[in-house]
Amino acid sequence: MQTYFYIRVSSKEQNTIRQEVKAKEYNIPMECVYIEKVSGKNVTERPVLTNLMASLKNGDKLIVDSISRFARNTKDLLELVEQLNCKGIIFISLKEAIDTTTPTGVFMLTVFGAVAQLERDYLKDRQMKGIAIAVTAGKYKGRRPIEYPKLWERYYKMMQHDDISGVDVMKILDLKKTTFYKLIKQYEEGK
Repeated sequence: MQTYFYIRVSSKEQNTIRQEVKAKEYNIPMECVYIEKVSGKNVTERPVLTNLMASLKNGDKLIVDSISRFARNTKDLLELVEQLNCKGIIFISLKEAIDTTTPTGVFMLTVFGAVAQLERDYLKDRQMKGIAIAVTAGKYKGRRPIEYPKLWERYYKMMQHDDISGVDVMKILDLKKTTFYKLIKQYEEGK
């Protein structure tokens, strides 16, 4: 039986130290601490969590600092916990004092998952209202348009002639996939 600790923050700029301290308090070796710096909004786009879930074995224990670090909505939380249960993994959330080896822990997990979802929904609602007020006041104009990287036109023409792949252009220009395709669409519409 091995104990693992999953740490997540929402962006690369955020700090994981507070959660790492918690892992040390539980004497978890660093090779059993999985750290991810990505939004928890979409559970399928969290490669570190995916790798962790695949490596867990029957009897292992998974500890998280809080439910919100593990899942951002009730549906994802319950699906992840079901996967853990099917593999015989014990799940513990420190902040909420949840331990899935007890019926009370399973019940509390469901309740806290629903509360976490409600909190996220309230946050999104407040954000949208704030943006609407800022737009009305003329203080918010939306995102800045994507600027073309240097040599964009050259690489675009090379892609059109199959001299280079889109994947290679993304690597060379250090572009994310979504930004790359937005640039293509924007460029083609502007022609």
